[in-house]
Amino acid sequence: MVDIKEILDPELVEDRELLPIAEKVLSGERLSFEDGVKLFKTNDILTLGRIANFVNEGKNGKLVYFIVNRHINLTNLCKGSCKFCAFRKERGEEGAYELSLEDAVKKAKEFEGVSEIHIVSGLHPDWNYEKYIEFVSEIKRANPNAKIQAFTAEEVDHLCRISGRSLEEVLIDLIEAGVDALPGGGAEVFSSRVREKLCPEKLSAERYLEIHKVAHSFGLKTNTSILYGHIETVEERVDHLLRLRELQDETGGFQAFISFAYQPKNTKLGGNFTTGFDDLKMLSAARLLLDNFRHVRAFWITLGEKLAQISLHFGVNDLDGTVVEETITRSAGAESSSFMPKERLIKLIKEAGKIPVERDTNYNVLRVYR
Repeated sequence: MVDIKEILDPELVEDRELLPIAEKVLSGERLSFEDGVKLFKTNDILTLGRIANFVNEGKNGKLVYFIVNRHINLTNLCKGSCKFCAFRKERGEEGAYELSLEDAVKKAKEFEGVSEIHIVSGLHPDWNYEKYIEFVSEIKRANPNAKIQAFTAEEVDHLCRISGRSLEEVLIDLIEAGVDALPGGGAEVFSSRVREKLCPEKLSAERYLEIHKVAHSFGLKTNTSILYGHIETVEERVDHLLRLRELQDETGGFQAFISFAYQPKNTKLGGNFTTGFDDLKMLSAARLLLDNFRHVRAFWITLGEKLAQISLHFGVNDLDGTVVEETITRSAGAESSSFMPKERLIKLIKEAGKIPVERDTNYNVLRVYR
């Protein structure tokens, strides 16, 4: 067991309730629900960060991953009515769009060297199942060297409903069309109270977890997430993380956990942006509670590049990627650019004293920038 003095000076720890949590972490003991609540309620952000950084470096050393990727959001027309969403549009509404197959193929070809194409969209009210499958197969044909990370659990559930096919049949069709992994969106917060108030039409937490579980059984790796900073409680955040940890114990199929900070502009819900303090607590707490996840990812689009860089000392080991043309979070007020050059990502990582690692969708290492 590591001596606690190797990572903390107990005399400088402001929140003494973090000391027994640190002792648990150092002894390899799993944190409890009550421990998780304490992590979110502490104001001793530096002690929390030190513990999270210690755990992260035990798993990843100084390595920080990123990917050269581009997003293709096929449409913002959506049957849903989530109150936290500013991306959704009605047909005929200003700003509404739907890409043609030709538009999507053109976007897939636009950037050389992209190793991942990330496809997430609205639940189109009119497109049939075959159209979705055709989008994937044609995008894959247009850029065969890029891996396709496509369709959240919510979209997969939508495909089941409009096709009448089983979940297993839909996943087989997606894999055959060229899907290599599923993104983690759509989790929001698992609390039924929150979902009933903000997105009552959305798939249930149980269905979200089922879709990822079945995807894992098919050999598809997936990511997962939380959308925080709206009406959820600290206890509901902890419950969400522990339910993810439980499924990861069972399948081992989650690759990365991503925390999405709520963006309030242009939404029905409104409210305020999260603070940097809350963002760092979310990432650090996730690193400590999700002890069976190797990768915790900071989404710089919502955090901003400066806070994302700081998060590399608060348990984070992945800065996502170049994220060409992300539009969903920017619709809700994210103020960062919708693209970050690879060189900039490398600079941010190196300046934090870490080692940049370019990866593909499934965390295969493409290049280490020492």
